[in-house]
Amino acid sequence: MCLIGERIEMIKKGENPYFVKELNTGYVVIGDNQHFYGYTLFLYKNHGNKTELFHLAKAEKAKFLEEMTIVAEAVSKAFDAEKMNYELLGMGDAHLHWHLFPKISGDIENYGNNGKGPVWWYPMEKMYSDDNRIIGEQLLEMKRKLLKELDKLL
Repeated sequence: MCLIGERIEMIKKGENPYFVKELNTGYVVIGDNQHFYGYTLFLYKNHGNKTELFHLAKAEKAKFLEEMTIVAEAVSKAFDAEKMNYELLGMGDAHLHWHLFPKISGDIENYGNNGKGPVWWYPMEKMYSDDNRIIGEQLLEMKRKLLKELDKLL
């Protein structure tokens, strides 16, 4: 089973501390690492052989994309983003899932174009450093903020 599938099983068992909310097509979770404060994932509920957006039926694809944009708007509002970065990659885990990164000035330090640019211009080892992991009250507060914005939009 892929990592995303394992995380979804944890959600179903009530054991995923990063879980925020279930939507029709997916699960909203706070990212484990928070260099980009408010980094959130939207995990597609089903797996199987649907690893590309074009594998989804038209109505399901439309709903998945609609819900992702609602999650992105909630993330942007909850964490005061100046701009959002979106990723749907899947080479690490071939399970449809969105990475939603709220961006603010200076968050990639002096990397990129004079400190401006997408998240992938920031060194991966720094982005996913254990120093950026969140737990406890900080995680609970992030979940509360995001859930509040999601509930306003849904």
